[in-house]
Amino acid sequence: MNLVAQGWGKTVILGVDGSAAPISVPSFDIMRGRSVTGSLFGGIKPKTDIPILAKKCMDKELQLDALVTHELGLQELNTAFDLLLQGKCLSCIIWMDKDK
Repeated sequence: MNLVAQGWGKTVILGVDGSAAPISVPSFDIMRGRSVTGSLFGGIKPKTDIPILAKKCMDKELQLDALVTHELGLQELNTAFDLLLQGKCLSCIIWMDKDK
């Protein structure tokens, strides 16, 4: 827990390893105000939040198109991963029927 400030820090865990091994936090750190929490899907509630987000996309309140940097065909899947790993791609749409 050395990643957070004494007395008020919060650690957010965004995923687990494949074994889902337990984590250990010193109780003294918790008593001094530090906390640990987790987040699944960014903390959204899919049943209620996804319809709201979909409506905002349809109403152009959320500009998701600007976040798509590449569109590739399924045959170029490895290229998409390479772009992501090189930091040259923010997000990529893989089209099942797109020939390039």
